[in-house]
Amino acid sequence: MSDETPRPVAVVVGGGLAGITAALRLADAGLEVTLLEGRPRLGGLAFSFQRGDLTVDNGQHVYLRCCTGYRWFLDRIDAAHLAPLQDRLDVPVLDVGRAAGPRLGRIRRTGLPVPLHLAGGLAAYPHLSLAEKANVGRAALALGRLDPADPALDRIDFATWLKQHGQSERTIEALWDLVGVATLNATAPNASMALAAKVFKTGLLSEPGAADIGWATVPLGELHDTLARKALDTAGVRTELRAKVGSLTRTEDGRWNVESAGERITADTVVLAVPQHETHDLLPAGALDEPDLLLDIDNAPILNVHVIYDRPVLRRPFFAAIGSPVQWVFDRTHSSGLKGPGQYLAVSQSAVQDEIDLPVAELRERYLPELERLLPAARGAGIRDFFVTRERTATFAPAPGVGALRPGPRTRAPGLHLSGAWTATGWPATMEGAVRSGFHAADAALHDLGRPHGHPLQEAA
Repeated sequence: MSDETPRPVAVVVGGGLAGITAALRLADAGLEVTLLEGRPRLGGLAFSFQRGDLTVDNGQHVYLRCCTGYRWFLDRIDAAHLAPLQDRLDVPVLDVGRAAGPRLGRIRRTGLPVPLHLAGGLAAYPHLSLAEKANVGRAALALGRLDPADPALDRIDFATWLKQHGQSERTIEALWDLVGVATLNATAPNASMALAAKVFKTGLLSEPGAADIGWATVPLGELHDTLARKALDTAGVRTELRAKVGSLTRTEDGRWNVESAGERITADTVVLAVPQHETHDLLPAGALDEPDLLLDIDNAPILNVHVIYDRPVLRRPFFAAIGSPVQWVFDRTHSSGLKGPGQYLAVSQSAVQDEIDLPVAELRERYLPELERLLPAARGAGIRDFFVTRERTATFAPAPGVGALRPGPRTRAPGLHLSGAWTATGWPATMEGAVRSGFHAADAALHDLGRPHGHPLQEAA
């Protein structure tokens, strides 16, 4: 292409991880890209806000070593050093439901080949009986033989499969749901077996280090807003905030007019990287065969309870709990910029449809005693602050049958592509799924423009 030939113009609607990824990929391929975001910031539902002197993440987000898409994203925005991974998987699990008193166990791995890397940790895991551990091993081998892309798996729920493979209610609570609720945002009876198989097969059975956990040591906004914006600027992307898109129409020459905040942009290709209901409202007639299927993709909430104590009460960076309403607890003291004495804990609660709308006072009465039960050092500690963040549409609900509802990146309208963790990535609604959806949409757009660009994960392989 000569220097005089105009560059193709792309518009990306939505500035979450999916949209940022798509915009970066399109810009890297030489397109003239505008990113439109209706909010006053980037980052979608993985963001930060100010509460006095604190910088608060709306919810705790982690990723795994197997999340190669999100790891690419961190590298691309020069942030990998701010979200390090564990050297080896190590999850403290505290059981406070025992009549004999609390007991701490750990989910760990070794450096042995798959599946032996988990054998020692499972053998030492105190929250299951010998028979339950043996049954876990047999179920894991059966799971390893599954193809998560098999449509038949999407039609059954995870709990049914687990029970068919000898898993007790205790095993589901102390192991499968411990991981599954946090990654799928659904308990086993409400989760598609296909998505559960994707999580467990990829995270636990693909390579020894696949499930090593990483998380940001700085506020999420520093990654997904500040550094992402810097990367977009450097790539030549024009980013417009508070720019909600009102309409999307075809031009007479087959291009697209995107109307936003009084501005009209004419583009050769458009990526819609917004939630499924917003996508449904923006889609032109005929873009999808059955657009109303998007409305059948339900959402699932996540609740975060934030507690600031007047003294340290937890020595570990995080732990998971069983026998308690509490699911996962993270130390956010340093990353939030907490000043003075004390400690800031964030309690991350997934799949909490029955709690998401409870008053703060009721949540306080529910969770502070539970934290005291889990953490003896919290008994008698003063509460400097207590507040709650709620994401009622945090993820799409990974219910059985959802796979048939999730569209791919292409539509029937040439030049119009879809992105978002809710699209057909094969992953549940994670940061990894969002980034991969951005790859898929950008790749489809570039292919259709006759400008294919090397896939970043293939380049890294």
